[in-house]
Amino acid sequence: MGALPDNQIVPAVISVEDRLRLVINTIPCLILRATPDGAFDFINQQWLQFTGLTIGEVKGLGWRTALHPEDVRRVMATWRAGLAAGEPFELEARVRRVDGEYRWFLIRNVPLRDEKGTIVQWYGTGHDIDELKGAEDRLRLVIDTTPALLHSALPDGNIDFFNQRMLNYLGAPLEELCGWRWTNFIHRDDVEQIVSKWRRSLDTGEPFESEARVRRADGAFCWQLHRKVPLRDQAGNIVKWFGSSIDIDDRKRADDALRKSYDEIKALKDQLYRENLALKQEIDQTSMFEEIVGSSEKLRRVLVLVAKVAPTDSTVLITGETGTGKELVARAIHKRSARAARAFVSLNCAAIPLSLVAAELFGYEKGAFTGATHRRLGRFELADGGTLFLDEVGELPAETQVTLLRVLQERTFERVGGSQPITVNVRVVAATNRDLRTAVEAGKFRQDLFYRLNVFPIHVPPLRERVDDIPLLLEYLTERYANKVGKRIGSVKKKTMDLFQAYDWPGNIRELQNVVERAVILCDGETLEVDEAWLRRESPEVAVATRGLGRPNENQEKEIIECALRECQGRVSGPLGAAAKLGIPRSTLESRIRILRINKHHFKSA
Repeated sequence: MGALPDNQIVPAVISVEDRLRLVINTIPCLILRATPDGAFDFINQQWLQFTGLTIGEVKGLGWRTALHPEDVRRVMATWRAGLAAGEPFELEARVRRVDGEYRWFLIRNVPLRDEKGTIVQWYGTGHDIDELKGAEDRLRLVIDTTPALLHSALPDGNIDFFNQRMLNYLGAPLEELCGWRWTNFIHRDDVEQIVSKWRRSLDTGEPFESEARVRRADGAFCWQLHRKVPLRDQAGNIVKWFGSSIDIDDRKRADDALRKSYDEIKALKDQLYRENLALKQEIDQTSMFEEIVGSSEKLRRVLVLVAKVAPTDSTVLITGETGTGKELVARAIHKRSARAARAFVSLNCAAIPLSLVAAELFGYEKGAFTGATHRRLGRFELADGGTLFLDEVGELPAETQVTLLRVLQERTFERVGGSQPITVNVRVVAATNRDLRTAVEAGKFRQDLFYRLNVFPIHVPPLRERVDDIPLLLEYLTERYANKVGKRIGSVKKKTMDLFQAYDWPGNIRELQNVVERAVILCDGETLEVDEAWLRRESPEVAVATRGLGRPNENQEKEIIECALRECQGRVSGPLGAAAKLGIPRSTLESRIRILRINKHHFKSA
């Protein structure tokens, strides 16, 4: 379309005007010239050859005959608007080739003005873009048939395209949606927020995302998730926005149903809390100290002390043999205090390896020691605002005693491996079955720490000094364990009751619990009885061991523990282990074995 005919000869001598005309006629492009009112007065030879029309047929407005009938009205409207504006404009139209085939052309027009700014001519070019339009049509077909709702927008935010699936979804033509008219299809309660977010993205250039209800073709509103991302040129300027809309109505309905279920669960939880609170108050009225069962004079004295000290924040030191219920007393103090609604945190100091006691009490930072892969809060932080119960406090290593003393004095500490002071508001209740005064004299327990802990001492009497409480305890424990295994036991055999009251219970209430639980499991009728062999009296040496690991001296204690290990062939735990034989917790015995440097494996082959 742009070559000279082979037989066309350029004269040797040619005027400038003729040379310019020759160039215009041979340029591979359709070139036109029009008067200020838009009438064509010149079309180059390439145009005439392409259309097969003569210059006379195309002059004025005759060029319209070369346009596709469907494009004439649109082209003329754009042509008139461009002439009226007096600014460069362009349009796309299908032009009929000489063989009758229509091809797409991009036609651009610019005005020529005189020195006064008056338009004296219009000049235009036409470029064949039929192959490009074919590619665009194929791309549009892909976009329109893709199972997604797609759209695009201009840099100023005006929506300029919706794919066919989106048009079908909305049941509206593109003309009713372009610009900002798409907001007519958004639920009125969602318009403000989606427009606000869209304007914010236009201002910042950040990707857009919003959820809003959209009216479908059937009139129903459905939730959609709308996203848009900007396309930028090499200079970073936004040239286009491309977006998609995803139907999330099912997800939103599921979320609403889940939220409704959560609200119902919360309401039931609140109701259950109120009912539990009422039940708790009812239980409080009938049983002042929950599982502290008994009415003996010595127990009543303990309960009086508990009632007096509970409302205060004083540190309490509970002493007594193992198994007497020191933790129950500590819990009763917490429950009757102003801290009852906060945490009650307990720690058995004898059950923790010496090297880890500080980390357990005060927490540690990440990397504080091998294996510290993350920060961990200690018991003091967990009990902040509540009560911390330190059982077997006499087993604390010396360096931890120093830190504990500081916490009791200043209410501050640092985590292991940390340097930031941490302030806590914790009430400390400690317990021990050791004679701390003797430990202080022996230099194994700090005297200043002892005085800090011993602000309000409470001694829990052993069960052998509470013989009058045994019938009540037996009745209570029998009922509890019978309910646990689904049995009905209404009475205790008199001989069994006599055995219970005659026995000196070296393991105290813990031993009583174990015996009753075993008896309930073995009971076949409605009357509880025990084998007399279960309650045979221990040797004096064992009795001394069980009541005092508040013992006279370590040599005697070591001898007693070794004797028990020898009889149990080195076994510590279990019903046939040394802990059960001595009537003390396994963790306590393990701690004493470690402290006294006893090799328990030596007795396994004995």
